[in-house]
Amino acid sequence: MQPGIQTIKNRGVQVVVAGLGINLALGILYAYSMLKGEIKHLFPGAGDPYATACLAFSLSMIIGGKMQDKVGPRLTAILGGLLVGVGFLVCSQTSNYWGWIVGFGILAGLGIGFGYSAATPPALKWFSPAKTGLIAGIVVSGFGIAPVYLAPVSQYLLGHYGLHTTMLILGVAFIVIVCGMSMLLCNPPSGFSPAAKESAGTAKAASYKDAGPAEMLKDGRFYTLWLTFFIGAGAGLMVIGSIAGIAKQSMGELAFIAVAVMALGNASGRIIAGILSDKIGRATTLIIMLTIQAALMFAAIPVVSGSGSGAILTTLLATFIGFNYGTNLSLFPSFAKDYWGAKNYGMNFGILFSAWGVGAFVLVKVSAVLNTKYGSMESSFMVAGIMLLVGALMAVSLRPKKVAVPVVKPIFVEEEDLVLQNVRD
Repeated sequence: MQPGIQTIKNRGVQVVVAGLGINLALGILYAYSMLKGEIKHLFPGAGDPYATACLAFSLSMIIGGKMQDKVGPRLTAILGGLLVGVGFLVCSQTSNYWGWIVGFGILAGLGIGFGYSAATPPALKWFSPAKTGLIAGIVVSGFGIAPVYLAPVSQYLLGHYGLHTTMLILGVAFIVIVCGMSMLLCNPPSGFSPAAKESAGTAKAASYKDAGPAEMLKDGRFYTLWLTFFIGAGAGLMVIGSIAGIAKQSMGELAFIAVAVMALGNASGRIIAGILSDKIGRATTLIIMLTIQAALMFAAIPVVSGSGSGAILTTLLATFIGFNYGTNLSLFPSFAKDYWGAKNYGMNFGILFSAWGVGAFVLVKVSAVLNTKYGSMESSFMVAGIMLLVGALMAVSLRPKKVAVPVVKPIFVEEEDLVLQNVRD
């Protein structure tokens, strides 16, 4: 193998590892669930900074994606790391409601969006379209698995140093880790083209390469994807935040085990769905995952009602719901690259990712209203299941159309004509 080719291959792996590391840090968003118990003693509305952060995260994906396309992933990720770190430092110095809204909600939320938008695009550009699902799944899996280490770390820091010092430590650590990892991010050199190997998920992608946001918004598939992402992510988030409460009913203080296992399911779902979509196609994989997730929502109803609850069953349910929710986060980035190419990928996926933020905000609110009205979470699981079935039906339209092969009619020549032709010759 030539030295130059080996160098390019190694740089691609390096970028994937850096993107994974950045997402492992960005999962600090999940630390809020561990901090919330302390925050609620500071001011009412302790959930508001988190909700604000989710909205800021989804909106900044568009700005961060545009920045990533123009100036590259390194500066975009560094800006994200600085914003999150500064946001945590602001929170470490205040007990005021608006201080936490600005610090955690706006600054950290924006920073997470900038960092997340810069982690996946450069990694995808180093590998062939046949590996788009795999690479996207690996990079984004870091965000899903983050609670596994963040929960015990946050609990330890809170127990030994208190809330404000914990925010200070996390803020400084975040700046160091994310800015350090960002230095390893880079796009391939001009003219670089990874070996293309056609697969079920990429066979139709070539004719749609490098569309800009304006072209993407004229494509009907964008709106199908947006609505399906809204349903897949939003319906999952309607109930995923309730798993800890459900687990606590049957597992008591060991409920964190169900949450940690759900995080493992979330991360593995991103990788496995990415690999599967490279093999059998994105749309087919999405249909399967949405259908299974709908079935899980209906199966969860007796568990929520208490008639079928139990530690093992609750943990299994949490694992598979987390798994299927995680599949969304690798499938939709892959769809975006397949359909509209790599050149404007950052901004294109940022616009598509708004479905995650809107879905989370709207459907979590719907779930809260339903839970308050009916006094249980059964209705939330029922609504989520129905919506997921609708999403699966919508996803059918994303399957590639079969290209008709023109039929060439054979020309039959009568034996008599051949004889006459030979006589004339």
